[in-house]
Amino acid sequence: MNNASFPTAKSRTPILRRLSLSGMACAPLLLGGCSFFSPIPEPRGSLIEKTDYAQLVPGTSTRSDVLDSMGSPTAHATFDDNTWIYVSMITSPTPLGFPSVDKQQVVVLNFDNSGVLRKLNTLNRKDGIRVGMVGEKTPTPGTKTSVIQQLLGNVGRYNPMSNMSSTFGGSQGPLGNQGTGNGGAGNTLP
Repeated sequence: MNNASFPTAKSRTPILRRLSLSGMACAPLLLGGCSFFSPIPEPRGSLIEKTDYAQLVPGTSTRSDVLDSMGSPTAHATFDDNTWIYVSMITSPTPLGFPSVDKQQVVVLNFDNSGVLRKLNTLNRKDGIRVGMVGEKTPTPGTKTSVIQQLLGNVGRYNPMSNMSSTFGGSQGPLGNQGTGNGGAGNTLP
């Protein structure tokens, strides 16, 4: 057998060295590409920053000042139009799940009846209360049929016109005029 066709240990060393150098050169490119697949943060709600509400002074700022600096509120309190709520959230999508919340801030503004800001309260993610989902089902009335409903279910479904010869529900009605469903011509009195 001829040894010329198989590389020797001396001839393999430069090839392995070249492969390792090319692998080390490509590694930063491959690892840098991982940031390309990272989730893109998505802003939700009113995008508010501390600079937006830092200029508001309780006792002197009015509703129009708030609208100028922060825009329209995300929500009003349910039973009080004098409480404005601004919600700001930045989320990142999570594969096969709910988005993860990266940053969350809530600003609650209370006004008096004349429209002057009385109280400014900021809440962050730590102030939130985690609410768990309940796995039970809410019963819906009418989805289960009882024995009486099954026995009496067909009582109101009898149609005396079903044995008549017309394809539109019968040729004559009980009063002698044309019966119901007279081909789209409409019901008219004789």
